[in-house]
Amino acid sequence: MIVIWESLGMRVFITGATGFIGTAVARELKENGHTVVGLARTSAKAVALRRQGIEPHQGDLDDLDSLRAAAAGSDGVIHLAFMHGLSSVSWRSRLYILAGGTPDRIVQRFLKVVSDADRRAIDAMSTVLQGSNRPLVATFGTLGLAAAGVMRNVPSVEADGPDPASPGYGRAITETVLERWADSGVRTSIVRLSPTVHGAGDNGLMRQIIQTARKKRMMGYVGDGRNRWPAVHRDDAAKLFRLALEKGTAGARYHGVAEEGVAMSDIAGMIGQRLGLPVKSVTSEGAKKQFGWLGPFMALDNPSSSSWTRAQLGWQPRGPLLLKDLEASDYFRD
Repeated sequence: MIVIWESLGMRVFITGATGFIGTAVARELKENGHTVVGLARTSAKAVALRRQGIEPHQGDLDDLDSLRAAAAGSDGVIHLAFMHGLSSVSWRSRLYILAGGTPDRIVQRFLKVVSDADRRAIDAMSTVLQGSNRPLVATFGTLGLAAAGVMRNVPSVEADGPDPASPGYGRAITETVLERWADSGVRTSIVRLSPTVHGAGDNGLMRQIIQTARKKRMMGYVGDGRNRWPAVHRDDAAKLFRLALEKGTAGARYHGVAEEGVAMSDIAGMIGQRLGLPVKSVTSEGAKKQFGWLGPFMALDNPSSSSWTRAQLGWQPRGPLLLKDLEASDYFRD
C-alpha cells in the first residue's frame, strides 16, 4: 500500500496549511507528487492556498462536519492547525479563560480549551478514517518531555512519554488520542517538534524571544544557561511529516530534532550580539517578568534524540543549524 501511495501520489488534507510549518509541508508534498487540500478559515486564506496550488476546503477546527468531510475525501491527513491565541477561540471559551477562575490560572484554562478543541478535531477526522489504515499525522512538542528544574543526563527518546511536570503537558492529550485511534485501524503517528523550528519567515518561539529582548532592551537566560533546547530547520521538519505520512507506523512517535540540544546561553549570546544588547542571567521569577507566559519554558532542559526516527524513516536533516540560521537569516529585521 505504501509503495502505491509513494509512486502514484496521495490526496492529502492538511490543517494549518497556510502556517509557517504547514506551508513548507504542503510544498514538500507537492514536490513529491502528492495533491494537497488545505483547511481555509476565511476567503483570504482560500485565496492564499490557491496561489500555492493548493485546493482550499472551507472550515475551521470547530467545524467538525467540515473536518470529517475533508478527511473522508483524502488518502491521508496531516493535522498542524492549533488555536494559539485568544482570537482563535469562541467568545464563550474566551470568557471562560479570562473570567472562569483566578487570574494565575488563565494559561492553564487556555491550554484546556485549546487542547479539548484539538482532541475533538482529531476524533472527528479519525472517525471517518477508522478501519482504512489511512494515515493521520499530528504534532506535539519535545518540550512536553521536560520538567522544570530537571537537568537530563541523557537526551529524551521517542519511547519516552510526556512528563506531567512539564508546563506544556496540557497538550499531551493529543498523543493519548492518537494512540487510541491507532487501535481502531487509523495509521496515526505523531511528530514531536523541537521548540525551535527555524527558518526564514519564522514567527514562532524564537521570533517571540527576539521581540521580547528588543522590548526589554536586554536578552536573558535562566540561571547559568546550561539548559538546552533541540532545534530543526523547517524544511527538514516538512520532510519528516511527509515521511511519516508515507511510511509511518500506527502509534509511532517521531522526533523532529536535527540538533539534540543548543545551550540557552549560546542562543541568548547570539541574539544579544545581533541586537547589540546586554546578555544577562535571570532567575526563574525574573524569566516570568522578562518573557511572560514563555518564562517557565525558558528554563527547561530538553535535549532530545532522533536516532530512532532517522533509522525508521530514513530521515536525514540537512538544513542550517540554529545558530548559523540566526546569524545569517532575517530574524533581526524590524
